[in-house]
Amino acid sequence: QAQLVESGGGLVRPGGSLRLSCAASGSIISITHMSWYRQAPGKERELVASFPSGGSANYADSARGRFTISRDNAKNAVYLQMNSLKVEDTAVYYCNALMRLPLRPGEWDYWGQGTQVTVSS
Repeated sequence: QAQLVESGGGLVRPGGSLRLSCAASGSIISITHMSWYRQAPGKERELVASFPSGGSANYADSARGRFTISRDNAKNAVYLQMNSLKVEDTAVYYCNALMRLPLRPGEWDYWGQGTQVTVSS
């Protein structure tokens, strides 16, 4: 059974930085796509950034220029470096991955448990 575990959230002042980490573990053949989503109170979950295997990073307009997504395929990990944080970036951030698993045809969609990011003065 595979799982995603996130870390790195916390409280930061406007203009500050945080780095989120997410690592996949378990029996995994490959990870084809890794992404970060976020969900603010009372709002729908939204895509922040994604990084397909063998492709290039994509960003939501709200994240472009401030956030950087990166992958370490050897560690089955994805990171989100967040700079120039704003109050409106406050949300629970979720890691998402599409994985190929042993004995299970196709790709499987996994989510992390979420990590809280609070931007406040």
